[in-house]
Amino acid sequence: MNAAAQKRSKMISYAKYGYMFILPFFIAYAFFMIYPLINTFFLSFRGNGDTANEFVGLQNFQWLLFGQEGKYSPGAAIQEEFMRSVGNTLILWAGNFVLQIVLSLLLAVWFSDVRIKLKGTGFFKVVMYLPNIITASSVAALFLMLFGNNKYNAVNALLLNWEVILEPFKFVDNVWSARILVWFIQTWMWFGNTTLLLMSGIFGIDPSIYEAASIDGSSGANTFFRITMPILKPIFIYVFITSMIGGLQMFDIPYLFHEGRTVKNSLETVAVFIYNNFHINPLKPNYGYSAGASVLLFIVTLIFGLIIYRFNTDSTAPVKKRKKSK
Repeated sequence: MNAAAQKRSKMISYAKYGYMFILPFFIAYAFFMIYPLINTFFLSFRGNGDTANEFVGLQNFQWLLFGQEGKYSPGAAIQEEFMRSVGNTLILWAGNFVLQIVLSLLLAVWFSDVRIKLKGTGFFKVVMYLPNIITASSVAALFLMLFGNNKYNAVNALLLNWEVILEPFKFVDNVWSARILVWFIQTWMWFGNTTLLLMSGIFGIDPSIYEAASIDGSSGANTFFRITMPILKPIFIYVFITSMIGGLQMFDIPYLFHEGRTVKNSLETVAVFIYNNFHINPLKPNYGYSAGASVLLFIVTLIFGLIIYRFNTDSTAPVKKRKKSK
């Protein structure tokens, strides 16, 4: 045996210790993520209420998506509720996304413009991101104190004192005022994160491109729409798809922003629909409907996740190809 072989035989492999350290994570992930996911798929083929332990095949999916014959049949009722929750989810997400992307883009361009030379940008970045780390329950409680239906809540008390209104306005009960408030809350909580993403994209643009545009006499608006916007397209797509995934799973603010025992129909999202049917009756729960809606939500989220993966793969493919050619 030569010296090199003897040296290799004496070397200690530490790979097993690495596996030992990450093993607890995989155990926890399998127990809290993989097992519930698999169990949800099984439950989606089970019945509801008195038939919770019976195998019903694809009936839950059929009733959720297409309903059942008969105006007052169980399938028709659950399909109406589910489709209403899908509509609410899309409305709440769309309003939030439009407000968020417009505000974030304006702030990102403003903070990253070297001609303005804005001072204290680090402080503003921290302040913008702070709402993102506040718990949803605290935010919902804060806005309920401000915009509650009672005359003693801050906004109603102020409007009554100024004689703008004669009686308290039902901000929480009114369909569109409640939705607008949820838009505002979601935008306020997440615009800082989106702003930082867009700022990082703008700072990544080669300054010589802007210098060349300025020498050629390009206006600020023309530079923004012809240079900045096209280069930020990958970030816009990423923000759009991740925002859509988050919007489909929107639960905390719509669920918490209500007065009384139940969530208003105008704020019942798909996630709230799943939770409500899971807990509708402890003795006769609608596990099938909840699991079926969860599986549908999982499939849609998976599709959007694959789109992100495919887009990122396609965007990096030319770079890898150039490196190989060299």
